[in-house]
Amino acid sequence: MRHGKKVNHLGRKTAHRKAMLANMACSLIEHKRINTTVAKAKALRQFVEPMITKSKEDTTHNRRIVMARLRQKDAVTELFRDVAVKVGDRPGGYTRIIKLGNRLGDNADMAMIELVDYNEIYNAGKATKSKSTRRSRRGGSKSAAPAPAPQAKKEEE
Repeated sequence: MRHGKKVNHLGRKTAHRKAMLANMACSLIEHKRINTTVAKAKALRQFVEPMITKSKEDTTHNRRIVMARLRQKDAVTELFRDVAVKVGDRPGGYTRIIKLGNRLGDNADMAMIELVDYNEIYNAGKATKSKSTRRSRRGGSKSAAPAPAPQAKKEEE
């Protein structure tokens, strides 16, 4: 039975795994997206999202906790200064994992992990959707549906 064994060891010892995740988290904060394997991306998501949550409240205590795990002063500064401002109103889910297919050399499942608020392609479509109002089923659909239909018939004739 595997009770209480949630951690994916990624084929590494504890110190190696923590150092690798810290380096990957610093790269993610610096570049806003990185390509890696699916297993490492899922482990990185669990590693970095609590630190982004801590960065929303800029206290000395939170900075020390994040610094102990990230180990790079520049990454901590950028996390608290830039990333925390962008994700301030988001209640979680700061990263997105997009599967990319298999790697050519060893056929490993590859994925791109990115910070959600820094992708302009996805955020452009969502900005327009959030401004739209909710319409009732009775009033909006009946008046909107018949108008385009007669125009289509006139063009066909």
